[in-house]
Amino acid sequence: MSKIRVGFGLCGSFCNFSQVIEQIILLVENKYEVLPIMSKNASSINTRFGKAKDIVQKIERITSKKILSRLTEVEPIGPKRMVDIMVIAPCTGNTLSKISNGISNTSVSLAAKSHLRVGRPVLIALATNDGLGASGQNIGKMLNTKNIYFVPMHQDDPTDKPNSLVARFGLLEASIKSAIRGKQIQPVFT
Repeated sequence: MSKIRVGFGLCGSFCNFSQVIEQIILLVENKYEVLPIMSKNASSINTRFGKAKDIVQKIERITSKKILSRLTEVEPIGPKRMVDIMVIAPCTGNTLSKISNGISNTSVSLAAKSHLRVGRPVLIALATNDGLGASGQNIGKMLNTKNIYFVPMHQDDPTDKPNSLVARFGLLEASIKSAIRGKQIQPVFT
C-alpha cells in the first residue's frame, strides 16, 4: 500500500500547537506523507507558546517539506490531487466559519475548498472557545456536509469555559483512517 498523503493545515489556536506537532510526528513515524500548510497568522505571529519562525522550522524539519502559506501554493491541491485527505488541526472557530460559509481567503480555507471540489475528505480537529456558542451553528452545518469529518471533541474546561470545544488530538490518526473510508468516527462528542 502506498503512503497516505495528508495535507495538514494549522490555524491560529496557538495553545494547541504542541499537541498538534506531536501528532504530525506520529503521522510521519507511521509512514504518512505530510504536506504542511499554515495560515498567515499561524506562520507569522509570535506568542507565549513560541516564536513563529521556530515553529515553522520545526514542522518543516519533521515533514521534510516547505510549509505552504500562500493562496497560489494551495489552490492546486484539489485539481492536482496532491493529497488524499486534508486535515485542519487545530481548526479555529474562525476557519470553521469560513469553510462552512464558502469563504476561502486564507491558505488553509482555500486548501480545504480546493480539496473538497474534487470530492475528497476534509478532517477538522476543532479548537475553539465558542464551539457551544457562536460556532455551534457551523459545527451543525458541517456535520451535515458531504466529505467533512470531525476528530471527536470534548469540552476542555466546562466550568470556566463552558462553550469551549477541543478535539481529542490523540484520535487524529484513527479519524484519518475512518474519513478516508468515508466514515465519521463515533462518538463525535466525548
